[in-house]
Amino acid sequence: MRRRSFLQIGGLTAAGLGMSDFLRYEANAAAHDATHVSNDHSVIFIWLPGGMPHMETYDMKPDAPSEYRGIYSPIKTNVPGIEVCELLPMHAKIADKFAVVRSLHHEFPDHGGAHKRMMTGRPPKVPTGTVNDAPAVSSIVKSVLGKDATRGTGMPTCVSAVDRGRQGVDTYAFGAAYLGASNTPFIVPGDPSAADFKVENIGVKQEMETRLDDRLAMLKGMDRLRREVDGNGIMDAMDSFNQQAMGMLTSDQVRDAFDLSKENDRTRDRYGHHAYGQRALLARRLVESGTRFVTAVWENPWPGKTMPKNCASNWDSHAVNCDIFADCKWRLPNYDQALTALIEDVYQRGLDKKVMIVVASDFGHTPKINPQRGNKSKVIQPGRDHWPKAMSILVSGGGAPMGQLIGATDAKGETPVERIMTPNDMWATVYRHLGIDYNDYLKNLEGLPMQILPFGKPIEELAPSGLT
Repeated sequence: MRRRSFLQIGGLTAAGLGMSDFLRYEANAAAHDATHVSNDHSVIFIWLPGGMPHMETYDMKPDAPSEYRGIYSPIKTNVPGIEVCELLPMHAKIADKFAVVRSLHHEFPDHGGAHKRMMTGRPPKVPTGTVNDAPAVSSIVKSVLGKDATRGTGMPTCVSAVDRGRQGVDTYAFGAAYLGASNTPFIVPGDPSAADFKVENIGVKQEMETRLDDRLAMLKGMDRLRREVDGNGIMDAMDSFNQQAMGMLTSDQVRDAFDLSKENDRTRDRYGHHAYGQRALLARRLVESGTRFVTAVWENPWPGKTMPKNCASNWDSHAVNCDIFADCKWRLPNYDQALTALIEDVYQRGLDKKVMIVVASDFGHTPKINPQRGNKSKVIQPGRDHWPKAMSILVSGGGAPMGQLIGATDAKGETPVERIMTPNDMWATVYRHLGIDYNDYLKNLEGLPMQILPFGKPIEELAPSGLT
């Protein structure tokens, strides 16, 4: 344990639990009657809070009236018939490695309701606020796969990487609701591109090493005592949660997976030295080490740094927040770099059948531009408002055929007209990839059965080769 590390011990982020308490809750949750799967597939879920504007990214309408189409033009990609925004030139080079679904929609125009609708696969009972009344998909994944999901690696089953100050489970509707606190993801706050980035809860500070060594020596002494006085192993069982917690703290594999300094400069440069890029790289390291579901939240690509007055901290492109065209010019190059680096890396490492990448947000934005006075810029500027009636998502990997456009919206980008889908179809696709029977049931805290996904079916165009 005496080695330099950027990792730090702390109180467990998820729900403020101590690690041994957290493990104890996990064990109690194992009583749920869900199907445990045998594959080792994983998902990287890129979440874009505020709503990615589909008209400035993957569903441009160059022939629409000027008050709809915006100022940017589509460009051709390496797949005939697929075009993306001119601000996404790296996307254009690898369109054969992703698919875009242009026809998702739902009915919740508020951020709170939209977050809950997207994260849970269920229409929320309350259309505002982000406190879940149903568990987030990441919590369902953790409940179903359980502690065996990472095959003894010590890696957390589900991880969510967010900006510092945004680590509450209710910030983005990450809550486990009736599945209980043990099924919330392991949350990693902070900017991985920052020089002082540390992951709490895994590893130890240098000044703690001696104390940890003392603790390990004490545990070894207690183990000897148990062998002498407890032939049935009852005392071992009583302390098993503490032993698991200590095992996680002292695991080289866990610490190394979170340690971006293990990557060479060329790789880190390719991803980009911003929050989007380094968080994507962290996600790849985690799934490669055994984590099954990583949520990487991309809000501000440069947290803590001064941004232009006509740009926004997240993707919420109202005119009062930003000039949408200036914001896209500032934001999309970072997005383009980070996402294409992740996709290329997954394919180059031969992980494209094991790992599925999904990029989504709470909703799209209004096809018609709505100019208003900016709160920061103090000038009239163009923007787009909330629009759940049409949105685009991107999918890569998962062994599925890529280089596809799936679904379509009308000529103004207002409503889907082909292959009309809901977020549930996206999640059914994810569950299929993970080997989870989305028609199965989980027990809530009262022991009542709740279906994993109440409706929806996998997107057939994204079925892996040979799967019907």
